[in-house]
Amino acid sequence: MTEPAPEGEETDPAAVPLVGPFEAPLETPLEALRDEPESWPVHAREDISRGDAPFAVRRDLVSAPGVEERFWRVVVEHPGAVVVLAVDEEERVLVLRQYRQPAGMRFVELPAGLLDQPGEDPLRAARRELLEEAGLVADDWTHLNTIHSSPGISDELVEVYLARGLRHVPDRGGFQPEHEEADMTAHWVPVTDLLAAVLARQVTDGPLLAAVLTYVLGRPGP
Repeated sequence: MTEPAPEGEETDPAAVPLVGPFEAPLETPLEALRDEPESWPVHAREDISRGDAPFAVRRDLVSAPGVEERFWRVVVEHPGAVVVLAVDEEERVLVLRQYRQPAGMRFVELPAGLLDQPGEDPLRAARRELLEEAGLVADDWTHLNTIHSSPGISDELVEVYLARGLRHVPDRGGFQPEHEEADMTAHWVPVTDLLAAVLARQVTDGPLLAAVLTYVLGRPGP
């Protein structure tokens, strides 16, 4: 357990654990509420699936620091992705309706896509996806948030951007939609309506939820 600081001395918030093993949850200052890099020993690594797809699946033989027990963990390697919350002068958001085979649903989503390769500038990818999927370019870009979409199994990192100062352009950079994207439709939705749909659980796409809530909660008050 964490020992209390001597009387008259302040405790470093960074040194306060969120929850220790078998301990009651602690009152935690805001400064301690942050994700931190950490690496456990990996004793072996085996590919399960690796080919032409943008994803690969492997398993790692891991142990906790200072512990002899070893265990396997499956990891989905992901190149990374971007999501764009495009908001016009009337406070409307550009959303897409697209069918997704794994979930068996047509989702309300935001323009989004994979990085072309690991290490690609996410803002460049965001500009590309907004152009290809919505036929829009934006003058103003703001980084809204960063999401680890499913850290228990994947290293996917999603960067979320706000795009404003929108303009329609006729040339989508040679992009030719096919398959699900050829069936995709675009719609303008007021921010207030999209927030209401999020809170009513009518839309459930994770990156859309993160983008909308970050934007609404982060806006200056009236």
